[in-house]
Amino acid sequence: MKKAILILYTGGTIGMAKTATGYQPTAGLLSKLMAEDRAFSHEDMPHYDIVEYTPLIDSSNMTLHHWNVLAKDIIKAYEDYDGFIILHGTDTMAYTACALSFMIDGLNKPVILTGAQVALTEAHSDARENLISALLLASRYCFPEVAILFNHYLLRGNRAHKIDAIGYNAFLSPNYPPLAEVGSELLAHTELFCATDAKALALHKYIPITLAHFRFFPGYSLDFLDTLLHHPLRALLLHTYGSGNVPTIDKKLFSLLEQAIARGVIIANCSQCLKGHVNMTSYATGQALQEIGVISAQDMTPEAATVKLQFLCSISNDSNWIRQQYGRSLRGELSY
Repeated sequence: MKKAILILYTGGTIGMAKTATGYQPTAGLLSKLMAEDRAFSHEDMPHYDIVEYTPLIDSSNMTLHHWNVLAKDIIKAYEDYDGFIILHGTDTMAYTACALSFMIDGLNKPVILTGAQVALTEAHSDARENLISALLLASRYCFPEVAILFNHYLLRGNRAHKIDAIGYNAFLSPNYPPLAEVGSELLAHTELFCATDAKALALHKYIPITLAHFRFFPGYSLDFLDTLLHHPLRALLLHTYGSGNVPTIDKKLFSLLEQAIARGVIIANCSQCLKGHVNMTSYATGQALQEIGVISAQDMTPEAATVKLQFLCSISNDSNWIRQQYGRSLRGELSY
């Protein structure tokens, strides 16, 4: 019996059509193109149904509301399908993959996000290959992961980072190997999959929180950081140098951060480096941050470091609990 896959089509380049004002998502176009392409009805392909959201959106317009809807729709259809594919624009795909990985307890079926850098209507599109590969992987392997399939590689969703705005190799997993590779054969590295989730299927919704980012650079403004910290922030993600270092010349920096933490602001430390991890015990600057209560994003991507803060602050007001959970690997987003 053929496996059944549900395709949730949110929008993005994959189903866009060229217009006088540029490429735009076009209702009904993707379903029509797939129905006309024999590859999608090949005997090796699974049965699939398509849910097309209205309106289709460019992924730069993705919001917490969309995440909540996607997760709710997966849970609603969970018993009727063997896997799920989400067609999504690339700009915020990694954020959505992170969000869904945290939101759904008890997930034991594949959820694969994919899309394209070039629309399916174009002769040189990468859309067809990405979609076919996602359908095959979702139907042949039952893995409890939210993943991203792009350019022949299946990546853990909360480990993926967009690295190219136009090239087909749009995503990289800098600190975790690919879960599967698509070539002349489908090669799944099953030993890398997350363990089966024994929890009952449940949804944790995102709620809006006041979260800000501050990136250090030579010449940064301490006055601006002071102003930022005196807004009603719930969380702040610091983008620091190397293994989690910040300038130490002006001691007021540490005072400002310590005062904010005392007021209940969750402050996390994320490295500006693509590979490696935050280690706040290697250098005196990192240790100083740790001593005042800044928590480490370890080797999370910027997307995961951000979305995990949003998630934890959405489900709890307990700052101590949030700090503790941030340092634990909840869905394979951390190595340590």
